[in-house]
Amino acid sequence: MMLMKNTVSGVQKAAILMLALGEDSCAKLFEALSEPEIREISVAMSQLGTVPAETVESICNEFARTIASSEILVGSYESTERLLRRALSPERASQIMEEIRGPAGRTMWDKLGNVSETVLANYLKNEYPQTVAVILGKIRSDHAARVLSLLPEDFALDVMTRMLKMETVQKDVLDTLEVTLRSEFMANLSRAPKRGSHEQLAEVFNNFDRRSEVRFMEALEERSHDDAERIKALMFTFDDLRRLSASSMMRLLQEVERDRLPLALKGASEELRKHFMDAMSERAGKMLRDDMAALGPVRVKDVDAAQAEIVVLAKTLADDGEIELSETTQAGEMIQ
Repeated sequence: MMLMKNTVSGVQKAAILMLALGEDSCAKLFEALSEPEIREISVAMSQLGTVPAETVESICNEFARTIASSEILVGSYESTERLLRRALSPERASQIMEEIRGPAGRTMWDKLGNVSETVLANYLKNEYPQTVAVILGKIRSDHAARVLSLLPEDFALDVMTRMLKMETVQKDVLDTLEVTLRSEFMANLSRAPKRGSHEQLAEVFNNFDRRSEVRFMEALEERSHDDAERIKALMFTFDDLRRLSASSMMRLLQEVERDRLPLALKGASEELRKHFMDAMSERAGKMLRDDMAALGPVRVKDVDAAQAEIVVLAKTLADDGEIELSETTQAGEMIQ
């Protein structure tokens, strides 16, 4: 049966155009498409039959006219959403936009691989171990390892046991799981509230060197004292390590590189130095003081860099639940 121009569907036009472009160009286009799109166009290609030359020429001309009629193409969330709502139901358009605004990736498993391990672990810990085993078996091994390390130990061992015994998962099971993840997890993730502007700016200030931090904070205080005070309250600095309990400080010291601590403490108050040394043995404390004395004069920027590294370590340990960044003193009051 010969395919005529007036009976060609949209997907058939795409299939004809790609065949007309040749194998090399067609392969490059396939690389930019999702698996469902590739499948749909491939099916259309296999069922085209004979396509008259005039039909091919007409479709190529139509494509060229469409491209030529647009002087400038602007792609954005808004323009994409308008097009989707014209072509699809409101529910389906909203679902696709939620996926687009969510973590990047062509497939659901790609998207999960770009979700923070902490967020993913918090979601999976409430699922059946068998379901978690299937999901972790589909994402990158390094990401799966980080997720497993954040799950309760008994639960994680159960998941690993099921991963060992798992056979090939049926396609319909994977399809159902993808639909559930898309509707329950990804949709909620894309609607999750973003960090406030003051919190974001506090993170920026945390990464300034000391001179820049003071300069910009003073300028901000002149413009908006209230905003400056809110940002200060959200910032976590090297000096705030005074709040750590002895146990949290000991855990932090296990991760700090030995040559970085003397440099970081060269610019610290005596009170903060003592807080570090109280978490050490007497011999380790003496060695630290000797190392600090041996350094001699140091550049402020080097001290700032060493302190920033330790602050990042502290935040990482706090995110992993291994230490608490804000702990109380024996009197039950916060050290200010």
